[in-house]
Amino acid sequence: MNNPKDFYREQISIHALSLKKVKKQLALSSSIRLLIFLTIVGTIYFGYPNTKIIIGSLVIGIALFIFLVNRHTDLTYIKNKLEKLIQINQLELDVFDGDVSMLSPGKEYIDTSHPFSHDIDLFGDQSFFQFTNRTTTLAGKTTLATTLSANTTHQIERKQEAIKNLSKLAQWRQEFSAIASLVSVTVPISTIQKWLQNYTFFVPKIMRLLPAIISGISLILLVLLFLDIITLQVYVFWFFIGLAITGTQIKKINVLYSNANKVKDTFEQYYKLVDKIENTPFDSTLLQEKQQLVITTTEKASQTLKQFASILNAFDQRNNMMFGVLANGLMLWDILQSYRIEQWISKNHNKVEQWFEVIAFFDAYNSLGNFAFNHPKYVYPNITSNNIILKAEQLGHPMLTTQKRVDNDILIDKEQFFIITGANMAGKSTFLRTVALQIMMSNVGLPVCAKSCDYNPIKLISSMRTSDSLSDDASYFFSELTQLKKIVDALENDTYFIILDEILKGTNSKDKAAGSRKFVEKLVAANATGIIATHDLSLCEIASDLQQVQNRFFDAQIVNDELYFDYKFKDGICQNMNASFLLKKMGIV
Repeated sequence: MNNPKDFYREQISIHALSLKKVKKQLALSSSIRLLIFLTIVGTIYFGYPNTKIIIGSLVIGIALFIFLVNRHTDLTYIKNKLEKLIQINQLELDVFDGDVSMLSPGKEYIDTSHPFSHDIDLFGDQSFFQFTNRTTTLAGKTTLATTLSANTTHQIERKQEAIKNLSKLAQWRQEFSAIASLVSVTVPISTIQKWLQNYTFFVPKIMRLLPAIISGISLILLVLLFLDIITLQVYVFWFFIGLAITGTQIKKINVLYSNANKVKDTFEQYYKLVDKIENTPFDSTLLQEKQQLVITTTEKASQTLKQFASILNAFDQRNNMMFGVLANGLMLWDILQSYRIEQWISKNHNKVEQWFEVIAFFDAYNSLGNFAFNHPKYVYPNITSNNIILKAEQLGHPMLTTQKRVDNDILIDKEQFFIITGANMAGKSTFLRTVALQIMMSNVGLPVCAKSCDYNPIKLISSMRTSDSLSDDASYFFSELTQLKKIVDALENDTYFIILDEILKGTNSKDKAAGSRKFVEKLVAANATGIIATHDLSLCEIASDLQQVQNRFFDAQIVNDELYFDYKFKDGICQNMNASFLLKKMGIV
């Protein structure tokens, strides 16, 4: 579909219609359940004191009632999922309107020491992460943040293929997100993995058979009670024997339940997500490889995880006071579920980490696929290995609307350095961030905001935003020097595209000019590629001495006594500055 907005509106209409039907089914289901309950009560009332009628009506009635409750639960789940799907589609329409308030900004991932993320607003309010993030699991969110900030250049074409594949599976992506969103998970995956790896077993081996034996005897005694062969007192005595056996392990069971209850929601969520992954035919080799990690020759990971989720849910039934007491007295319920949990942990604890990583990967890549789907006019960079690092036609900032955005062409060769001059507010900093985002997005495998793009993969490092560090007793100037030192050190070990914005701002003009020139000379000598923006026109003179350096500028003009910017990237040196004009225009001088 060429218009994502039309798709989202259509999905809202479809899901709204389905939701209306399910709500009617739920209303009918509630009425039937009430009728069954009243029938059971009436049968017991009128059948008293006939024990056979009472027990028979209870057994049949409870079985029927449980069936209806499960059916009602399934309908409720469908209703909740449809509501979530409507929310997901409405969210996308809101984002198109510029409202990203419902999306996580990822402030916890802000790292001022990162090679570029802080400079280009990768995380935080109104950041690229917030603009892109659609993850629904804690692990997926962290995986997405790691992917965006990884600064790696390997397997870009495989990443592109995976993102293209997922971008075409819009309904699948939304189903995945809706399923994950229906379960609130607060326990970090690392905590769950640590619990599984370090679990201490306590259930005696005899408990493998004892619950089955006790349950069998309880059933036999129930039949005998029904046939009036034994008295109720005998059955009650047997019931208390079962409670006593459970009581021998109750402290350890309570500890296990406390831990199991914390992870229950995670496994409930994850088995459904793995099932979605297992049963989808992917075209991308990267997605297929990830998919194979949850598909084994003996049993699918979704079935194994579902089994554990079922055990944890069964264990949770102890919270139902009536069921918990009866089940522990007649079936040793808590001991049985504790044994089943320990058996599952013993068999599968080493597999869980890999399964969780696959889910986190798909959750993160769903966000990337969603980004590509939302921007059908963006292009995937053509990955090259020639002398050109970046050749882009009509390159624009991906977070600016088409109405506000001014696109520019850029061609920069390997080991070439641009010095960009320009008036205040002419667009230098925005252009630097545009190029930086293009490099980051290209390395991730995303399509970029351009008409065409040839890209020779390269890592990114920048110095565009520096601040004092009072806690470290570091001045602004020292902080800036520290960042520049990191750039120089990085160049000794790898190749980087360097982006600098008005360096050495913390010293006087003469010292700044001399220092900036020496730093650019050092970068050129190290065969570096990059861009530096500056207001210091004297730095442009270096282009006369070094053929690797070229001058570019953004212009400002005064038209009808008003300042005018065209935000176009041009060859040469800027001649028009605007500080004096603005001071006079605003009546400051």
